[in-house]
Amino acid sequence: MGKTYLLVHGAWHCGQAWARVVPLLGRSGHRVLTPTLSGYGEKTHLFGPEVGLGTHTDDIVDLILAEDLTEVILVGHSYAGMVIANVANRVPERIAELVFLDAMVPVHGETAADVMPITKALIDAAAGTREPWRIPPLPEMPGHGLFGVTDPADVAWVRSMLGDQPVRCLTEPVRLDDPAADAVPRTHIHCVGSEPEGFARRPATSGRVWELTSGHDCMITVPAELAALLLRVAG
Repeated sequence: MGKTYLLVHGAWHCGQAWARVVPLLGRSGHRVLTPTLSGYGEKTHLFGPEVGLGTHTDDIVDLILAEDLTEVILVGHSYAGMVIANVANRVPERIAELVFLDAMVPVHGETAADVMPITKALIDAAAGTREPWRIPPLPEMPGHGLFGVTDPADVAWVRSMLGDQPVRCLTEPVRLDDPAADAVPRTHIHCVGSEPEGFARRPATSGRVWELTSGHDCMITVPAELAALLLRVAG
């Protein structure tokens, strides 16, 4: 019987980022949902200083309830590790597995800035602008490309889907106070081989850990390899 995958994109991105992974999971008989969080992509009309982690948590919880989803394999990339952790705290009975894909992994009360301190520099830089509540996408980095994407055509595609990030997403604390959420199985997929300085991840304290040789945006650069790992989660 097919599973339900709910893939949640990271900061600055949108649901389109999963376009190469969706058919690979779907052809195995699984249902795949790739919502765009409020403020990005086709939902830029919802962008504003009030958009935060709570907004994005509501986006995913509301989708799960509206579609009456159960036994969900909930995948969060990068910043969305914060989102899926919050979602599991809200509806643990509907989640079969959490997959942290090169993602932030918080504990109760932490913000994204706590989990990855380099984000504080982004917040501080935004504070000196005319719109201190928004952070533009990271630029290409020498040797690492744009979010780990180096192929020129792919860089152009990724850039076309990027938008600004509300600061509140990085400063709003996660709430992980439901013991039932602790029982939800976890898988951590770490992208290795091209980690920019300052973006070191926190070691996983629970669940299985797999490695994927790729830059950060592995759904762009190695979709087949990523899909193969996600299919392993389904068993």
